[in-house]
Amino acid sequence: MNGVDPGRLDDQQLMKELETIHRTRHDTLLHASNDALRAHNDRMAQLEGEYLRRHPRRPIATGRTREGARERDCAQE
Repeated sequence: MNGVDPGRLDDQQLMKELETIHRTRHDTLLHASNDALRAHNDRMAQLEGEYLRRHPRRPIATGRTREGARERDCAQE
C-alpha cells in the first residue's frame, strides 16, 4: 500500500489527501504509466471509501441526483 492507511488519518488529513488526489487525477489519467494509474486508482478508492465510512449520511445536493438532473434538463427546454 502507498501512503498512510486512511483509517489512521484524522479528518483534516483525510480531506487534504482527498483534495490532492482529486487535483492530480487528470494528469495521472492522461500522462502516467499504467502502473501509476493503477496505484492512483487504488489510493483514491481507499481514501474515498474511508470518507464514505466516516460520513454515511453526508449531504446530497439535489442537482447531483438523477431526479435533480432530469428536473434541470426539463427546465432548460
